[in-house]
Amino acid sequence: MTRGQKRTLGRIIGALALFAIGLVLGGDRCGGWLKAGFMLAAWLLAGYDVLWDAIRGILRGQVFDENFLMALATVCAIAMKDWGEAAAVMIFFQIGELFEQIAVERSRKSISSLTELRPDFAVVLRDGKETRVDPEEVSEGDILVVRPGERIAVDGVVVSGEGALDTASVTGESMPADVAPGSAAVSGSVNLSGVLQIRAESAYEHSTVARILTLVENAEEKKSASERLITRFAKYYTPSVIGAAVLLAAIPPIFFGQPFSEWLTRALTFLVISCPCALVISVPLAFFSGMGAAARLGVVVKGGGTMEQLAKLDTVVFDKTGTLTEGEFSVQSIVCFEGTEAGLLRVAALCEGHSNHPLASAVQKACPDPKGTVESVREVAGNGITALIDGRAAAVGNLRLMERLGLVPAPVDAIGTVLYVALDGKCIGAIIVSDTLREGAAETIEQLHNMGVRRTVMLTGDREETARHYAKRLGLAEYRAKLLPQDKVTAVEGLLGSCGKNRTLAFVGDGVNDAPVLTAANAGIAMGGIGSDAAVEAADAVLLNDDLTRIPLLLRISRKTCGIAKQNIAFALAVKAVCLVLGALGYAPMWLAIFADVGVAVLAILNSFRALRVRQD
Repeated sequence: MTRGQKRTLGRIIGALALFAIGLVLGGDRCGGWLKAGFMLAAWLLAGYDVLWDAIRGILRGQVFDENFLMALATVCAIAMKDWGEAAAVMIFFQIGELFEQIAVERSRKSISSLTELRPDFAVVLRDGKETRVDPEEVSEGDILVVRPGERIAVDGVVVSGEGALDTASVTGESMPADVAPGSAAVSGSVNLSGVLQIRAESAYEHSTVARILTLVENAEEKKSASERLITRFAKYYTPSVIGAAVLLAAIPPIFFGQPFSEWLTRALTFLVISCPCALVISVPLAFFSGMGAAARLGVVVKGGGTMEQLAKLDTVVFDKTGTLTEGEFSVQSIVCFEGTEAGLLRVAALCEGHSNHPLASAVQKACPDPKGTVESVREVAGNGITALIDGRAAAVGNLRLMERLGLVPAPVDAIGTVLYVALDGKCIGAIIVSDTLREGAAETIEQLHNMGVRRTVMLTGDREETARHYAKRLGLAEYRAKLLPQDKVTAVEGLLGSCGKNRTLAFVGDGVNDAPVLTAANAGIAMGGIGSDAAVEAADAVLLNDDLTRIPLLLRISRKTCGIAKQNIAFALAVKAVCLVLGALGYAPMWLAIFADVGVAVLAILNSFRALRVRQD
């Protein structure tokens, strides 16, 4: 419990004690005045801040708020010598405020855990000495020294030392990540063991932690349609009910000769009932809680409006490379015409060891330490590489290279890029290299279908047969192939038009060329770990750990959050409508008015708490 919450709780306990003493005092003249004194003391202790805020609001011209309503209702009750009711209203109001503070703090913790990612300092090696600097002073290429328990200031690569990093705050991944020289180190992670030296790969403003902080700051500024509706509603609602209360207190006595005190009491009860606390507090709190639940899972949602769009999801469109696939080539299979797979892979790796081509890197990873002598390496642009391996003529490349060498290899039927391998004037086999499916991609698509998403579509620049192959493996019924970046925007706009009524489309992507499509969709979801700055900036939600299985969870959170917000609106309006009618007719005592205000607010706040909880199974 925070200091402010403890202070509020102390005031409530003190006010209740004074209220209890006032209740047990006698009704004679002396006892009556003592009772009034204790009730007034309870009222002041519980509500001095409300009274002060009401006065400041009046001075600033911001009259019609909940503080003014509470102050007006209780002051009028005191004027009518209803000391106990005035104190009780203010005490129960403070109880509601305490619940609100606890609720906001609880939901804020999930998001504030992200804002605490910023390290207080960075230790940089300069001129052979360790120097403590502000993270914003770190430049690309600097060597950072990170000891156990310290947070990594900027994204980088480990150049010395071994250890484990706690990345839970950044990615939502609970298991520590082991790192060694050559391993990536994400800013915001905490070093758990070993002294690490890390080469900065970016300045602080371009680091992962800086991007996350910017996302969180922007997220809190974006309201949902429900939140905007409540804001507009409160703006017109408060003066309306005050006007209605004035008419209720004035018309019957003036025109029908009714007792003024009775109708003034009804008007005061009407005012207390009318306080829009439940709506003003609980609806934004529901969305804030939902954003907190998503943040705990490593997903930053930029405002309640995104949740409303995701809750109505009809179509999910995926970019392929870097989203449904890892975006890195790997050896998928080996076809031998002569010899063994190991021998064929060794020859290819020795040749490709002198190339920086992505396909060459895939072969090198498959055989990281080949043994042999390599001479006379020559790269044939657009075709492949020739070399002497242990004095024997070798070549690795496409079909055109084999034809240039006078070879006619057997056809290989495979999806991906086929690298033929030749040795001593013979084609001895082929290596099939292709992109790797991202872990959890097929599972994500299946879950989305089970959750009622009508269409899942893949967009790619690959040729038709490659796109068909990946779509089949992923369980996708629809795909669009051979698309340029501008074609993806056109495709998404066409799919938007075919969404069901009041249904939306989400696009999931990662690269620079995905930014326009992310903006065009109703809800853009970016891969935050590997995604470009442009994609993250354009997106409405960001997967910090690039885990696609978080998307069904995000959909579940969004639906639950929007459902809770609607429940709060319906419950608060229904109870208030009934109680307002009863109050106007004189059938609602002050305790019912208190329930209609504070009680309904507390129940709505407790309901909003449910948005913080989400099952991950």
